[in-house]
Amino acid sequence: MVEKKTEKKLYEEIQILEGIEVNLDGNILKMKKDDKEITRKMHSFMKLKIDDNKLILSADRNRKVERKLFGTYKAHIKNMIKGLEEGFKYRLQISNVHFPMNVSHDKANNKLVVKNFLGEKTDRIIPLIEGVGIKIDNEIIEVDSYDIEKAGQVATSIEKGSKVKNKDRRVYQDGIFIIEKPGRTYL
Repeated sequence: MVEKKTEKKLYEEIQILEGIEVNLDGNILKMKKDDKEITRKMHSFMKLKIDDNKLILSADRNRKVERKLFGTYKAHIKNMIKGLEEGFKYRLQISNVHFPMNVSHDKANNKLVVKNFLGEKTDRIIPLIEGVGIKIDNEIIEVDSYDIEKAGQVATSIEKGSKVKNKDRRVYQDGIFIIEKPGRTYL
């Protein structure tokens, strides 16, 4: 005699905060508050439903694939809500040992310009993403946005754009490094 396992359905109710407008068009989720808007395409395995001030996320089956996607999309939705309410902030530190580098934000072209990095004659130009704020204060760069993916991408681009090339990293420890991101501090 073969016993059949009873599958527990994946189901979560996520509270939508006051002032956030939620629209669902097929499998595209849009959240809007004031002039900020975040859009995310949901996987076809995930079922979304809006009920009063709750967003109901569920899946028909309970396989490994659905469990992984369920946790991922639950975190995405919570990050969307948190971003529209509070925003996300990354902090980076400018570290120069050998040559004093100069970092400036070109607002017209939306680029970060790093001058005199390791004594290089050409400037390192790092393109930025629209909708992300940059604030430079002495040795600290603050990146903030309501979309965690955009803020993280800009912080990573800045860190990678100031990477030491063709030199010994043990000696040349110059660069711009992430020291704080949402939920984690490195210093």
